Parts: sequence; structure tokens; C-alpha cells
Amino acid sequence: MAYLYSQMKLPKPSWKKLFERTGITVLGFIILFFILHFIFPLPDKIDYSTIITDDKGEVIHAFLTTDEKWRMKTELEEISPLLRKTIVQKEDKYFYRHFGINPFAVTRAFVMNVFTGRRTSGASTITMQVARALEPKKRTVGNKLIEMFRALQLEMKYSKDEILQLYLNLVPYGGNLEGVKSAAVLYFDKNPDHLSLAEITALSIIPNRPSSLVIGKNNDEIVKQRNKWLSRFAEENVFSKKEIEDALAEPLTAKRSEVPKLAPHLSYKLRKSGADIIQTNLQLNTQLKTEKLVQDYVRTLRLSRIRNAAVIIIDNETHKVITYVGSGDFTDTTDGGQVNGAAAVRQPGSTLKPLLYGLCFDEGLLTPKQMLNDVPVNYAGYAPENYDKTFKGPVTVEYALENSLNIPSVKALNLLGKDKMIQLLSSIGFKQIQQKQKALGLSLILGGCGTTLEQLTGLYSSFACNGKYYRPAFTQDDTLQRSANVLSEDAAYMITDILSRINRPDFPLHWEATAHLPKIAWKTGTSYGRRDAWSIGYNKKYTVGVWVGNFSGEGNAALSGAQTATPLLFRVFNTLDYDADRAWFTPPKELEQRMICSETGLRPAMQCTNLILDYFIPGISSTQTCNNYEEIAVSADEKMSYCKTCEPATGFKRKGYKLLAAEVQNWMLGNGMVVELIPPHNPQCEKVFTSGAPQIKSPVNGTEYLISEKNPEPLQLISQTGNDVSRVYWYINNKFYKAADAGSKQFFIPQEGAVKISCTDDKGRNRDIKITVRYVDL
Repeated sequence: MAYLYSQMKLPKPSWKKLFERTGITVLGFIILFFILHFIFPLPDKIDYSTIITDDKGEVIHAFLTTDEKWRMKTELEEISPLLRKTIVQKEDKYFYRHFGINPFAVTRAFVMNVFTGRRTSGASTITMQVARALEPKKRTVGNKLIEMFRALQLEMKYSKDEILQLYLNLVPYGGNLEGVKSAAVLYFDKNPDHLSLAEITALSIIPNRPSSLVIGKNNDEIVKQRNKWLSRFAEENVFSKKEIEDALAEPLTAKRSEVPKLAPHLSYKLRKSGADIIQTNLQLNTQLKTEKLVQDYVRTLRLSRIRNAAVIIIDNETHKVITYVGSGDFTDTTDGGQVNGAAAVRQPGSTLKPLLYGLCFDEGLLTPKQMLNDVPVNYAGYAPENYDKTFKGPVTVEYALENSLNIPSVKALNLLGKDKMIQLLSSIGFKQIQQKQKALGLSLILGGCGTTLEQLTGLYSSFACNGKYYRPAFTQDDTLQRSANVLSEDAAYMITDILSRINRPDFPLHWEATAHLPKIAWKTGTSYGRRDAWSIGYNKKYTVGVWVGNFSGEGNAALSGAQTATPLLFRVFNTLDYDADRAWFTPPKELEQRMICSETGLRPAMQCTNLILDYFIPGISSTQTCNNYEEIAVSADEKMSYCKTCEPATGFKRKGYKLLAAEVQNWMLGNGMVVELIPPHNPQCEKVFTSGAPQIKSPVNGTEYLISEKNPEPLQLISQTGNDVSRVYWYINNKFYKAADAGSKQFFIPQEGAVKISCTDDKGRNRDIKITVRYVDL
């Protein structure tokens, strides 16, 4: 009997069967959930309004979403404890305890709705409300189940704080307004983390009735509903008695305001990054003051048909762009106010000259008081001219920079090599120069290239930072402070020392506020055709870049860097750094001074008597000795000179002569200046001269010339000779053409085809060139 009983299969207890069935059901639901999750992924891609903030995080500009909504993103750090506590207490007090669905709330709502026959209680958690906002549908039982499914997906993917963030970003406030940040900015002109308890509570009740509770229209009703909730919070001891009393007493006078539209040019520029929140480094107070300055200043220029300006300010200590003004008035549609003048590619005029001379200092090619010849030159057909069409003769580097002379700067670039400067500018973000580097020539230094105010202001900031370039930081995300050595500290100081002198021709006329002008170093520039006026200045704290002109590219005789752009630069500095007593730049320890000959800028020789001090970089600056003087053996009547080959035993004397470059000698003679020439060489000398042949400056060797068949214009013959030459002889295709004084200009009409041109001086030295001539119907 016992054996039979033991062999019998007894049924399992009912609780075990229930447990197994429940487990299988739950497992089935889990499997089904993941299958559905895979098939129907969470639609959580949200299109936020792009918002631009200032350096303090305040919204200064915003853009509509693609569906024309104001949906500003609230960051996690903007959700204050007060905001979190109030919203959770009102909307879903068990938010941090459930898994996206509150079973007790669902059961309660089901029972009440069944017994009343209508919807009297909701069961939506904050998570479910987010699901409904992400995927709006009609309120049906089926759609409620979908909401629950989406809520589980949200809970699986996001943390509770992130879900609360999504809720605050999607909650509707009527019309095209969504999200607590949009409401806070447009109704209360503040960020969400600055909202008071009364303001938060008022905003929390609007989503339930967004069409009938509109701030600015229904404020009394909103206050009534707000106070009900505040009283409920008091009963539930959510907040202290004092907090509730203050909130109840707080009036509601808010109304919807316009979306901020400040700093429009920078905002549109940065919007292209695609980020939801772009935190700039703009100091709003300085930005607004500068915008007003620019607008007022441009208004004074309109009678002169100058209609626009742009300004950038960089903090040299942080390398942040704290002000960015792209035009005189963004709303001005008649004069292209929406064009961004700060980013527009324009000709830079003379603004690159300080960099060039600084590079020459670092290469040991020049020092501040070294001489350069400001006389007519011709580089393979390129004959630069000065701004005023005059020439100054030999000038110091510092004089050339102070007076912005063109010819010395072209000579300096030729001395340095244009490729070095092009490579440097390309390496620090001058994109247009980098793109067109093969086509650029010596005219680069006179503005024959394309740059922007952004680039130039960043470059000048490097002069204030001991020669180190830092990319200007437009946003707070620009944290990589990679530096590039543009100039040495020594060269940067020497450039600053020159540019900070006030007694110079580009100081603006009629400027009466110099007593309050902070000490600055600055450089002006005017582009070809007077289309662009530049003035860029700096001190230890700030670098300010100014452009003035017309976006149409229209030239204007009244437009110049000194008289048009610099007054605005001074006004900006007066506003920015009014009467500041900041420390100025001091000479680096490595930089030294030495005595030099004032006539050449080189170390003095025995005969040098006019000595002055000049900066130099030890181990780099040239140690060449002054060489502008030589004793020559001449006849007793000083009409003939001798070399060592033909020097007689007696009947001569030695006389000192200043050695002038042939180009300087020709310029001086051409301008009626007294030049003591070395007498012609002994014609009986048997020495064969193998050097010092004339240089043919025009025409240019190897060039093809197109000449009109109907109105042929003659070509000019110009030679450059030594100061011991008085006559030259021209030959065309090996046939004698004309004898002329050295340095004089002759003309001839060539035949078509290859033409050989020869020039022989009165010492028998010869130079040949070849050109090609083609007659065309012009």
C-alpha cells in the first residue's frame, strides 16, 4: 500500500502553478516588449530652438525650430532644486519611485472612471506625459497603452533627471511656445534656474489649460489657480510657511515679450554649428554700448555716402571675443545691414605692414632705425607707389611704418621673401591667402589679398601677447588655447613701440578727446580705390578692430583708415577703457640697444659722426658696419677718378664720397637735389669693367607687350646706372638708336615680333634684354 502510494503522481500545489504561469507571462511580456522596442524605436529626437547666450548664460538670441516653435532646451544644471521639487510635487509626487507607470494611479483612475462613467482622474506620470509629447495622439485606451510602452522605453534609456529634463523641454504653454525655458525667457526674461516659487507654480498650471490661461491676458485667473496650489503645498508641508507667504504675496504682472535678437551677426554665424545652445563669450553690456557707438557713428558718415562699419573686441588676457558688431544696423535693409562686415573678405590695405617688419626684425634683416630707400622701383613690371604719390628718399624702418610708406614695405617683403609671410598667415587661419598663395606677389603687403576683420583683429592681438597668436574664442567651448609664435617677444615689443607713438600723420584730425584716450598702439589701412578703411589698436587688456566702408564695394574719396576708421577706434577705446591707467609693455630682457650711424642704421664705422641709439636682438640682428662712405683717388681738379689699376704716381688726391644707391642718386637728381657725384673714371684705364653694367628697368625682360594697331603707344626706355656714369647708349636689335643722359627716359615704337634692347654706359658696360611685341586690334 505504501509502495502504491509512493508511485502515484500527486498534482502540484496551486501556488506553484500560479507562480509558473505568472513567470511565463512576465517573461512573455518582456520578450514582447523588446521585440516591439526593436520594431518601434523610441521617437526621441527633438528639434530644439537654437539659442545664443552671453558670457553669463543669459539668452541674447534665439531661432525658431523647423516646425516654427519656440522650444528652448533647458540644461540639467538649469533645473534648480526649487523647480524640480515644485514640478514633481504637483505633477507626479512618486516620480522617483516608479518605473514610468504608477500601477496604483492606473488602478485608481480605472475604478473611478468606470464607476463615474466619465474621465475624472488621470494616471499619467511625468514619464508618460513625455511619451505623449514625443508622439501626440488622441486620448484613447489604445493610445494610453502605447504611452505606457513608450514610458517604459524612456525609463530604460534615460535617468530620472533626464526624463524630467525632457518633460520641462516639451511641456506646452500655448501657441508656439514649448518648454519651461521658453516660458521663463519670454514671460519673465530670465533663465529657469532664476524662477521664484510663485513663478514656477504659475507656469506649472498653464499646460493643463494653455488656451485659456495665457500670461498677460488671464493673469488674475492664473494667480487664483496658482494660489490654490500654493495652499495645497502648505497643507502638505512641501515648503516652509515663509516661502508660501512670500509666493502668495508675489504679484503677477508678466506678459509675453519678444524673443531676444541681440548680437545678430555673431548669432547667425554661430547658428551654422547646429548646436542647441551656443554659449558665447560676449559681454552684453560692452556689446550693446559698442553697437550704439557704431550705429551713431555710421549715421554721421551717411552724408559722405559711407554707410557701414564693423567692430570686434578681443580680451587679450583670455583671447575671448567679447564684442562682435557686423554692421551699423542689422535691421537696415537699404544698406545691407544684415551683411556681416566682420567676416566679409576685404582688401586689408596697409594693415599687414607691422607683421612684415616684425618678421624682418626676427630674421635679422632690419632694425627700427635702419634705412630703406623710398624711391621709384620696378620689380619685374610691378612699380608700387606711395599713398600720396610722392617719395621720401632714404627713411628709417620706424618712419616707414609710422607713415605707412608703400615702397619701403615692398622692399622689405622682397628682402624677407613673400613665401615666408604667406606661410605664416596661412598657418594662423588666413584662408583666402592660403587658397590663393600661388597667385600672390609683392602687392600682398599693400593689400593685394583678401582678409577679414576677424583675422586681422586676431593677428593684432598676438602683438599684445608677446608675439604669440591665439585663435580668438567666439564660444565657451573654444577651450583649446593652442598658441603659435608669430613674432618673438623682442620683435613684438619693437612693433608696439613704433605703433604707440601719437605724433604721426595717421592721427585723426580734429580729435579732441586725447586726454581721456587710453594709451594704445594702432595701425591704419586704406584699400585700393578707397573701398575699405581699417584701424586696429591694442593695449595690454584689449584689441579692437574697426572696419568702415560700403558693403557694395563702392569707393569713396573721403574714406581713409586715419580719418574714417580711427575716430571710431578711439571712441570704442574711450568707452571700453575710459581713462584707464594700465601698465604698458616693457622691453624684454633679451632686447638691447646699441649705437648706430643715423645715416644708414648700421653699426658705426670710423668716419661716422652722427650716432643714435637703436634696438637690436643680440645674436640675430645684423652686425654689418656702415658702408656709405669711401675715399676715392681723383685728379687735382676733381674731374676724373682713378682705380688702383690706373692710379698715377703723382698729381692726384684722395677725397671722401658718400656712396648712394643708383636708384637714390637718380631720384635725387630727378628732383633737383644736389648730389656730389664721383667723377667719371679715367678713360685711359686699361681695366676691363666686368661688373656694374646698367640695369634696364623698362621694358621688362621676357615680357610680351600688346600694342594697339590703330593707336600704337611707344614703350619707355629706362635704365639704372652707377653714380660714376653720365651717358648711356641705346641699341634696338643691334642698331644704334639714341644717346642720352644717365637716368633720363626715352621712348620708341618697336616693330612686331622679338625685339632685342641693349644699353651701354660710358664705361663700355652693356646689358641686353629681349621682349616680344604683338600688334592687336584694341
